[in-house]
Amino acid sequence: MPGQFGVHGVQDKRDWPPLTDAEVASVLAHYPTLPPVTAILWHSMRPFSAAGIVLLKGVGPKTVVVKRHHAHLRTLAALEVEHAFMQHLRERDIPVSTVLSTGSGATAVAQDTWTYEVFLPAQGQDVYRDTMSWQPYQSADHAKTAGAELARLHKAAEGFAAPARGEACPLVSSMVAVGQVDLLPALRAWVARQPGLASQLAGRPWEQDVQTVLEPFHAKLRPLLPDIKPCWGHGDWHGSNLLWAAGYEAAITSILDFGMADRTCAVFDLAVALERSGVKWLELPASGVVVYRQMEALLQGYQSVRPLSEAERTLLVAILPLVHVEFAFSEVAYFGTLLKDAASAEVAYTDYLLGHARWFTSREGRGLLDWLPTELARVPAASP
Repeated sequence: MPGQFGVHGVQDKRDWPPLTDAEVASVLAHYPTLPPVTAILWHSMRPFSAAGIVLLKGVGPKTVVVKRHHAHLRTLAALEVEHAFMQHLRERDIPVSTVLSTGSGATAVAQDTWTYEVFLPAQGQDVYRDTMSWQPYQSADHAKTAGAELARLHKAAEGFAAPARGEACPLVSSMVAVGQVDLLPALRAWVARQPGLASQLAGRPWEQDVQTVLEPFHAKLRPLLPDIKPCWGHGDWHGSNLLWAAGYEAAITSILDFGMADRTCAVFDLAVALERSGVKWLELPASGVVVYRQMEALLQGYQSVRPLSEAERTLLVAILPLVHVEFAFSEVAYFGTLLKDAASAEVAYTDYLLGHARWFTSREGRGLLDWLPTELARVPAASP
């Protein structure tokens, strides 16, 4: 079963054309303090956008990172709230990338059908550059460090009160519908607001699939919804979005890519982190895909900084099979409508949206959900 973003695994093709020298020069003209462009040193293979490291000449920064999005995926407003969240974290000593501002003070640029953002290079080693995203960490030490850093991020995120990003911002880790009492009516309303999604679902028995595959999990989540304390989260926490200190020290020096961030809750974001790195989705249907030692380490690291309350522990178990739902639905529209890639849209729907949820009904999936409460209880629960 495909795992990374539901479809590709290691990216062997780009969803969008790479940046060009002329394009980058035009964008950076909005940043009058930056020196001229010399060359594009490296092009990212990540999906959903195009990005590159740009070499500059003259006095000032030697390189910057330029990232381009299709305007249907990220508007200026969507990027600005993302950047505001990053600034909120930076002011609280969380090591996030530095977003640069234009001469007019904006943190993003619109040109033609594209939106752009520009960053200073992040500090640290990209030790996961050649590793599939959404794969296990290289060691339990990395997992433990990542868990602790995520907990610090969640504590720092408190007080950032921007609303959820909404239908104008697809491809985020959201719980707009999953967080409602009645799942199917909430999904109907949410689907109708997602550009291109309703047409992609028109030929599928998607409402029946929601009732059959997702509703049994949501029934366990429903009574816990009143206990949720909304909070912004990273949305895509895994090794490839972290840079590390040199040598053998497991220390995080930079946190990358807040593109999937949204207003959810700390437990939802922790569940995303566990799902990303704790299950080797690409190896299904084989057994033995749960990386228990790393899940244990990540949870130990997290709870060493921010112990979960009893209510949060119950919520984590209930929400884990559902954290991918809205992102997976959004992928169906992305591939089917925007990229005209019907095969990938089919995989996103069948293998990712439904397949990941169905896995949690398998013997190994049920085993993980049974193991989780005991593992969480190793740390004394925090007061509500």
